[in-house]
Amino acid sequence: MHDDLTSSLVSAWGSWGPTMTRNARRVAFISDRTGVPEVFVQDVVVDGELPTPTRIVLEETTDPVVAVSWSADSAWLALALATDGGVRQQVWVVRPDGTDAHRIAGSRDQHAELGPWSRSGHRVVVSLPSAEPEQPARSYLVDPDSGDRDDLAVGELIHILDVSVEERLVILRDGRRGEEFVVVVDRLTDEDHPLLTSPHAGSAEVALIRPAPEGDESPLVAYVSTEAGLPRRQLVSMPIGPHGWRGTSQVLAGRDDAELEALDADDAGRVLLLVWNVAGRSELELFDTAHGTRSVVDGLPGSVVTNPVLSRDGRSVLLAVEGPERPRELWRLDTTSHTWSRVTTGPSLPEVDLVVPTLETFVARDGLAITGWLYRVPGSASPGPALLHLHGGPESQERPTFSAQHQALVAAGIAVFAPNIRGSSGFGRDFVHADDLEKRWDALADVVDAAGFLADSGVADPARIAVTGRSYGGYATLASLAFTPEVFAAGVDVCGMSDFATFYRDTEPWIAAAAATKYGHPVDDEALLETLSPMSCIDDVTAPLLVVHGELDTNVPIGEAHQAVDALRARGAEVEYLELAGEGHEYRRLDSRLALVEAMVAFLRRTLDA
Repeated sequence: MHDDLTSSLVSAWGSWGPTMTRNARRVAFISDRTGVPEVFVQDVVVDGELPTPTRIVLEETTDPVVAVSWSADSAWLALALATDGGVRQQVWVVRPDGTDAHRIAGSRDQHAELGPWSRSGHRVVVSLPSAEPEQPARSYLVDPDSGDRDDLAVGELIHILDVSVEERLVILRDGRRGEEFVVVVDRLTDEDHPLLTSPHAGSAEVALIRPAPEGDESPLVAYVSTEAGLPRRQLVSMPIGPHGWRGTSQVLAGRDDAELEALDADDAGRVLLLVWNVAGRSELELFDTAHGTRSVVDGLPGSVVTNPVLSRDGRSVLLAVEGPERPRELWRLDTTSHTWSRVTTGPSLPEVDLVVPTLETFVARDGLAITGWLYRVPGSASPGPALLHLHGGPESQERPTFSAQHQALVAAGIAVFAPNIRGSSGFGRDFVHADDLEKRWDALADVVDAAGFLADSGVADPARIAVTGRSYGGYATLASLAFTPEVFAAGVDVCGMSDFATFYRDTEPWIAAAAATKYGHPVDDEALLETLSPMSCIDDVTAPLLVVHGELDTNVPIGEAHQAVDALRARGAEVEYLELAGEGHEYRRLDSRLALVEAMVAFLRRTLDA
């Protein structure tokens, strides 16, 4: 029964990543309804039967699509494809009818990052991180017809956030994790100006150049989502232009209980869309820049919003919405009437009551409050088997989204607790940096304290608690089993790092460069990284372990799995290994995701006696 249920849950496809034409009447989006993420195009219907979307087929490649963006003139779609499903990406362009598809940047050996389209023309931003240490990254404006490139910016780890209408001004973010800065570059004078008054004190995930409200001295203003100099990510404005390069930034909107996770604006700069992250759930507001007023949007048809897009005229919003009981779907918000309408159809779900998690709080040993999402086994009145799930990043965040894995495990009788240990995003600047360098020991202590919470609350039998995670969460899983072997009865490491020295040696150069400020420098902090590496105590692992890794992973290379598995097998420890052929760091293909969840459920049912 559980195999059929698991298959039905994993097969529940979604739709996300919407992008609109200039008139907001057509939408392109990503969906994995065919088993792998691809691009679809359809009309936006406000009232009436939803249309059948048209699939955009790229004849020359089967790589998964990870992003799509419509050009300002509506003539092209730009696509970011995950090369071999891995971390390296290629940028393609294709006509909205599926013709004239061709690659404009990136290859099997070179990563390319898709940036924004120019707002007045038809050129698209592409950034190329350095493939060699100490070499700069470069960004270009690319013509999709000819492939011609104009230099845009050069930096260490640059990301282009926005380009002004006339393509003169560029907002870019640069720097390593936790030490980023944001500047406005004037391409005409070749000058750059700090956008944030506190460089290296915070980052900007979104920054937009728009016309300033009527009456402002400067003609343009930058709207920024940032925590620079602030306790949490908030909406900040900065005047830019001839009278405003050195102007004073102003906080336009902030909340003590939430972080600003998404921001968009209409072309005129009159309406701003704000999406707040409130302990994992999303809340929407519209901001009137002329009057400085905010209006709350009620009736959000789900718990979590991703990829929100405001139309160029400010009259509608398209976004992906999901919750524990529904995969991602596209919805439309009318910004005048605040009414919602569905844009895409959804999958058929299994005939079973899915579990809605509760937000729980426990106090770590040093007094820090930690929250997490608890999926209880329905009808369970006594302590039983349980699993701690640790997200990646570590700057990611566990949220009440649709998780086939969590639901399949609960259906198998295993409670799931997904904590946001220190280092997670969504809880303020201090919290996200509370695990940097030597403070990583405190984050690993949070994992043990989360297990104690499960036992103390009566959810879990202390002898039947397992731990799992992917990427950084996989590292934390291995570290927990190696450094505190008495706590956990089993573990599942999914594409986790086992040794920081080999990770830095083998990962992509730009990933290694960005990570040094978070994990530690491979040379300057060599001793710390050695003690934090699970391989240093791999012989202390006593719990049964399942290791899962993608064959083509270049983010956390497959050698991280092989060396841990080999060391455990050499001394006869109980370890299982699942290698997913043709997959990189993210498992985007249906057969791979199904193999992972089925193997995890079977392994944990056996080792936890569920």
